[in-house]
Amino acid sequence: MLPALAVVLALLGAWELYVDLGGVDPLVLPAPHAIVASLYDDRALLWSNLLVTATEIVLGILVAMFAGLVMAIVIHFSPVLRRALYPILVASQAVPVPMLAPVLALWLGFGILPKLVVIGLVSFFPVVVTTLAGFASVDVELLKLMRTLDAGRLETFRRVELPTALPSVLTGAKIAIVVAVIGAVFAEWMSASSGLGYLFEQSIAQLLPARAFATTAILCALSIGLFALMTAAERRLLPWAHQQDMEGDR
Repeated sequence: MLPALAVVLALLGAWELYVDLGGVDPLVLPAPHAIVASLYDDRALLWSNLLVTATEIVLGILVAMFAGLVMAIVIHFSPVLRRALYPILVASQAVPVPMLAPVLALWLGFGILPKLVVIGLVSFFPVVVTTLAGFASVDVELLKLMRTLDAGRLETFRRVELPTALPSVLTGAKIAIVVAVIGAVFAEWMSASSGLGYLFEQSIAQLLPARAFATTAILCALSIGLFALMTAAERRLLPWAHQQDMEGDR
């Protein structure tokens, strides 16, 4: 944590010196002190839009986790469906979000629903991929043991395969957090009247770059905070997986 903080402070210091001593136009690149001032001066506006974006991201991640887990289980149980659905899942990630968001707004309106669809579509794929990898990592000897005990397919899945894959599910969810933030910003650019993405776009249009950079800083902090919460939840819910990671680092 401390090394990362030191690097960030060094970069901010270099940025400040570059703007102050290099004669850079503040409309092109505001200095860090101007961004900090905007964080304070516009705190009410930033906070209200942060609540909108955070709600969209959290709900979108929950949708992505549920859809990704269900899809991974379906594909895991059926090789035929794996061959049929997996290429479609890969192709879905190639659809540009800026093209998708306006179409969804026309279909679903300008409320929260199209934004949840965008966030879910762009962020459920990491959950599917990591969950399938978790299913594939099950110890073969455990599967043989379950067959020796005459356990059925569902019993083996419930007692062995799903617990083994849970750390991978949460790993996919942590990856999905970053993707969800990007998806939320794009969705708000295309069809929104509030949110940090919308505020960023309005700030640029109004020649308020310091406020635009302040929204970006808040988005970064939101991503880090959600990632930290997911990591804490993983340690709480799956202490054995965290213990294995600690032993592996040693």
